[in-house]
Amino acid sequence: MQLDSVRAIVTGGVSGLGLAVARHLVAHGGKVALFDVNDEKGAAAVAELGEANARYFRTDVSDEAGVVANVDAAKAFLGALNATVNCAGILGAGRVLGRDGAMKLSQFQTTVMVNLVGSFNVAKAAAALMQHNAADDDGERGVIVNTASVAAYEGQIGQAAYSASKGGVVAMTLPMARELSRFGIRVMTVAPGIFWTPMVDGMPDDVQQSLAASIPFPSRLGKPEEFADLVAYILQNRYLNGETIRLDGATRLAPK
Repeated sequence: MQLDSVRAIVTGGVSGLGLAVARHLVAHGGKVALFDVNDEKGAAAVAELGEANARYFRTDVSDEAGVVANVDAAKAFLGALNATVNCAGILGAGRVLGRDGAMKLSQFQTTVMVNLVGSFNVAKAAAALMQHNAADDDGERGVIVNTASVAAYEGQIGQAAYSASKGGVVAMTLPMARELSRFGIRVMTVAPGIFWTPMVDGMPDDVQQSLAASIPFPSRLGKPEEFADLVAYILQNRYLNGETIRLDGATRLAPK
């Protein structure tokens, strides 16, 4: 898939990793539909990217009917739909047994609903439309890229909900890729390490420095642009399928 032909839904698309992906795609001639829940940032993102290239759709990724409606509307705006990049997510940090007692089940459920169920919800709605696209010379009709985390592999104390949600994203990658192969739809996942995002940007300087020092090489936090570069490469390389790629500077998370 050439980047100038990409017509993509990007969830979590108005900030952080999602906005970096949207910027990269638009800069290379693509068009994007931004799914998110921050109207102010959504308006700012569209103003930056251009109304001809981007449109914001207020979307709760865990709402099945709402996602189906917005995926249909996104395709109408884009003129086609051949890519979906799921970046929407929440941290959901909290100990199973904290100072105030056991974690409320609702907190665990919310984290899983956004990070895992939301990714599946958008992916299956997009795939339902992509299956009808005209195939290229390899038979490809679309690409889905999900976002996991290195916490799927070495979750830290306080990340039980988050790690479970991201581990589920990793686990569904191969079976989804196998199933959708008959429609010519590839499914890939990126598991980023510690990146500069609005969440990290709000942390104290000493915490940021400590995080950077824990990364073997390069000893710094990842740049959202590096995540976007990898997503763009995945979209272009048709032999990448059914795999999760760690993008982490060789970091391995400590227990806490």
